[in-house]
Amino acid sequence: MSVFSRSNLLRAGCGPLGAVLLILVLHSGVVPPYQAYSVGLAAVYTVLVLSVNLLAGWAGIWSIAHPAFFALGAYFASYGSTHGWSLEVVVLGAAGCAAAFGAFLGGAGARFSMLYLALLTLAFTMVSLEVMGQWTDVTGGDQGIPMEKLHSALGLGTLSSAGTQAQYIAVGVAGVALAVGALARPSALRMRLVAAKSHPLAARSVGIAPEAQSALAFAVSAVFAALAGVLLALVVGFVSPDPFSLALAISLIAACVLGGAGTLVGAVVGGAYLTWAPAAAETVGVAQPILQGVVLIVALVFLPGGVVPFLGRALRRLFGRATAKPPTLVEAAEQVPPRVPAPAPTAPALLRVDDVGVSFGGVKALEGASMTVRAGETVAIIGPNGAGKTTLLNVLSGLVGGGRVTGSAQYAGKPLLKSRATARRGIGIGRTFQHAETFPELTVAENILCTHRRVTAHHRARAAELLESVGLAPFADRRPDELPFGLHKRIDLARALAEEPRLLVLDEPFGGLDAGERTLLAREIVRQQQRGTAVVIIDHVLDDLFAVAHRVVAFDFGRPVGEGLPGTILDDPRVRTSYLGEGGDRVELPPRDDLAAPAVHLEGVDHSYGGVAALRGIDLTVPQGSVVGVVGANGAGKSTLGQILHGTLAPTHGRRTADADLRSALVPEGRALFKTLSLRENLEVAAYAAGIKGTELRARLAQTGAWLPPRLRERMGMPAAGLSGGEQQILALARALMARPDLLIVDEPALGLSPAMVTEVYARLGRLAHDGMTVVLLEQSLTRAASACHEVVVLHDGRVAAQGEPGDPEFLAHAERAYFDGEEDASVAAVQG
Repeated sequence: MSVFSRSNLLRAGCGPLGAVLLILVLHSGVVPPYQAYSVGLAAVYTVLVLSVNLLAGWAGIWSIAHPAFFALGAYFASYGSTHGWSLEVVVLGAAGCAAAFGAFLGGAGARFSMLYLALLTLAFTMVSLEVMGQWTDVTGGDQGIPMEKLHSALGLGTLSSAGTQAQYIAVGVAGVALAVGALARPSALRMRLVAAKSHPLAARSVGIAPEAQSALAFAVSAVFAALAGVLLALVVGFVSPDPFSLALAISLIAACVLGGAGTLVGAVVGGAYLTWAPAAAETVGVAQPILQGVVLIVALVFLPGGVVPFLGRALRRLFGRATAKPPTLVEAAEQVPPRVPAPAPTAPALLRVDDVGVSFGGVKALEGASMTVRAGETVAIIGPNGAGKTTLLNVLSGLVGGGRVTGSAQYAGKPLLKSRATARRGIGIGRTFQHAETFPELTVAENILCTHRRVTAHHRARAAELLESVGLAPFADRRPDELPFGLHKRIDLARALAEEPRLLVLDEPFGGLDAGERTLLAREIVRQQQRGTAVVIIDHVLDDLFAVAHRVVAFDFGRPVGEGLPGTILDDPRVRTSYLGEGGDRVELPPRDDLAAPAVHLEGVDHSYGGVAALRGIDLTVPQGSVVGVVGANGAGKSTLGQILHGTLAPTHGRRTADADLRSALVPEGRALFKTLSLRENLEVAAYAAGIKGTELRARLAQTGAWLPPRLRERMGMPAAGLSGGEQQILALARALMARPDLLIVDEPALGLSPAMVTEVYARLGRLAHDGMTVVLLEQSLTRAASACHEVVVLHDGRVAAQGEPGDPEFLAHAERAYFDGEEDASVAAVQG
């Protein structure tokens, strides 16, 4: 829907039409004078609540500064009326001053969290009101200042205060303000505000600067609040400090919550609430703060979205217009067209990266990265989890955050690294994200249109074409939260293509998609090759990735370790080692009891996250006393399987069976320690969670402490953040042991550790197996798992692709093939073909 579409113009016309009808009613004399005054005051508060309402609903900013802007407009009008200022000077002066202060608060506050922004606006209001109280020559101090007539310099007449004319003006301005809000709803301004609010990082990738949007939103909101102040002076005829206390700020927020943040009708409800709440409190015989508190509590508990959204949902249910679920999308399984031939090696490079490094403090996430990409060429970047792939994409799109970037990069012959992230969209770089970071409060079409500062008919036509090309046309007016994950990926892709980029950067676009969706994505990549677009793409779904790539660059530990064609890259020993791991010391394990009862058994287990299949048809038995390794690339489903084995995640389908007395513990990927707590406190927290107290707790601490290496036993009082990565991993294992589990599940125990620490961690896990504990290791490295497990299970795309004992050489060869392609009888070469 465009700003000036018939439906939107009709919606915008409701405000002025309602104002005209209300003015006619007031003019007829049907409404008593004291009630007419209340109607005028309600109109003033409607404009004021609207200024806060849309700022909160569209920009996500809850302001306590608006009483100051409200007072600024009122005092500007009163002072100007007594010093011969014209109506135009008063309005423009109040609006200009409010906009300047609002832009400052919005720009400065964008760097803070919501709490600190609230404190900043609170401080602004406190200082402003104190200045107004002390600046008696202008404001009259506690005595106030009268409001006199305002003459128009343009010959529009004279405005008298404290009369029916002022009430009519207030009602009319409120109607116009609502019309402006209605016209702004489908505009690019609102889309960009909502985008910056809902996902700042993704917003930067499409050229939206959250700081600029925050400053703009605050400035416009402050102007509306100041105009409401001018109207207040006209309606009341006198300005004193009383209406502008901090209590008004709280009441404004309550009015927004009650009416519904971001809704136009909610502003009318909020304005009426502020006007008649004092009279209602007096009628029921309670203090106004008590009544307001009760109303706010009821609204938050029973109507969290506000009165207007609640009534809207009720009406839709009443008339059978509830939002329908999206239909199942069935698309023809078209074959992917062959990729466009790669450009000649002598063709000029569109992108050249030379020795780029990224460090976060003392941690090097990327080091010595160099590559070239030519127009029309698709370069795939592969590597295990933590290899630095996404960090490289973040460098290209300017989203490194607090990392320190070294080296150089040239794009289209110009330096790239010094350009802002928001400027890279404009020079032709489009970006998608691993988890499809859509803007949930915008429709599918608006997710595409928000990339433009001003939306034209051409932009809407282009967006419609894009949505048609990726199969999203039937869902253009739906919000992403109504759609399955696969369609989120398409929205992300269409948004990246909205301005026809010369360089397209794709972060795991195939992840989580079914076969038909992967085919559609591959067709779109080939279409971009035909247009001459350069594509840099990372993914773990190697068969789909290699089908569209011209060249492959492999990374490991932040460094490039190989480069070649899709059909030969996996023949490089360094690349295979980066995925499968290097042969380490063999962990001494106790003999496996083939007759042991199962510790846990999974049968026909499937699991999905919002329509994304993570596991498919898993049948797995973990015998008591054994060490089982579950191996797979990032995204294969290992962590999900670990949580289901642990019992903290119920499968979508299938069954998990285990002994009722089985005690299990899970050490998650990344260890999830409480970094600010000491080593002892981390262990105590685990004990408390297991219901262990008193004497038993002290005994358990002593036993677990004895299991720790001496260097950790001697530092039990220091914070966990002071430990090395390997020491933290050992502490995480110790924390899990506090509950004396029968089954221990460890997710990526070697991630980020030095070889010496990996050896120590695995040796300790082996000793646990000697003590009779059942252990499940979730690993990326096939070689490492083979050296430390009785049995190895290879996951590929959520399925068991291979399962066997690592002592069998034939199984290991088969497991390598299954790791990459997931098919029992397929060779790696077939995948690359």
